[in-house]
This record gives sequence, C-alpha cells and structure tokens, in this order.
Amino acid sequence: MVRDTPPEVLSSRLGYLLKHAHLRLTEESARALAPHGIDGRELAVLAVLDAHDELSQLEAAGLLGIDRTTMVGLVDALEGKELVERRRSPRDRRKNIAQLTPAGRERLRDAEAARREMERRFLAPLSDTDAACLVRALQSIVGAPTGVGKESDPA
Repeated sequence: MVRDTPPEVLSSRLGYLLKHAHLRLTEESARALAPHGIDGRELAVLAVLDAHDELSQLEAAGLLGIDRTTMVGLVDALEGKELVERRRSPRDRRKNIAQLTPAGRERLRDAEAARREMERRFLAPLSDTDAACLVRALQSIVGAPTGVGKESDPA
C-alpha cells in the first residue's frame, strides 16, 4: 500500500522528509522534461555548458560534481541528440571543449521553462515567501551561491 502521508513516527525526521521530497521532485521533473527528450542530469549539463565559454568536459564534470566517465556518457548522449558538440580547444589541443549547438540552446530554453513551471507547482503548497526561504536555506546547506539571477526565485 502506497501512503500519501508519512507515518507519524517519521513525520518530523529530516532524512525521511528530504528523501521523500527528493523522490517526488525527481518524478515531477522527469514528467516535465520527458516532452523535451532529456532528463534532469542532461538539463544540468546543458545549463552548465551554456553558462561558461570554452568549458572542457572535465571542467564541466567538476562543476557538476560528477565523475569523468559519467560526464563522457552524458556528453555522448547529448551529442547523439545533436544538442552538444565537441571540439578541440584552440588553446590546449589536449582538451575537448563541449558546447551547445543551436538546437541545444533552443532545447535548453524550452526545458528550463518546463523545469521552472514544474518547480512552481511543486512549491505551490508554500507561500512565495516560504518557498524562497526554503530555496535559500537549501542553498546555505549545500554551500551554493544565493541570490544569483532568477534561479534563486522559486516563484
């Protein structure tokens, strides 16, 4: 039997609440991104590549906190979808620069809009103030920069 509410004994345990909130967010994210043909990890790669000029695969992996092998697989998949292309760095021929194609920029734009809308719906049980406070609190916990662009505004 699947429950919609946590058992009372677990309802105040941070680990339980974070885990189940994450599971729900992951499901909602997958549903929102499915029409765009990418998943949340691929969207994160597109966003990081778009935010930096001449970023190597290894540098992008470091920013995303993933290992090199995983990054190669993600870039391979995005390249197969014609959203990313690799090229040699003109400054260091040992580096592969990964960059968005025009189709990748368009997909990023559309998928980001879907992600923002999904997050708005996900946070709808909270007031705008509480939603912004939650995001800032989580940014503090994970050591993320706060107040950067629209991403810090969950509404």
